[in-house]
Amino acid sequence: MSDKLLLGLGLVLLIEGLLPFFSPGGWRQIFTRVLAMTDGQVRFMGLASMLAGLVILLVLVD
Repeated sequence: MSDKLLLGLGLVLLIEGLLPFFSPGGWRQIFTRVLAMTDGQVRFMGLASMLAGLVILLVLVD
């Protein structure tokens, strides 16, 4: 179980690092827009992200 958890964490970190590596300017623009969002908007984005991740996990895990 812990191997799969570390594999998932590594995959998340890899994907998270792609945008700042390939397009630092675009990453800054996105980050600036996120900073301008209200707390409610940020929470909604977090909820949507968690739900999407949960759906992916439920589809992939037997």
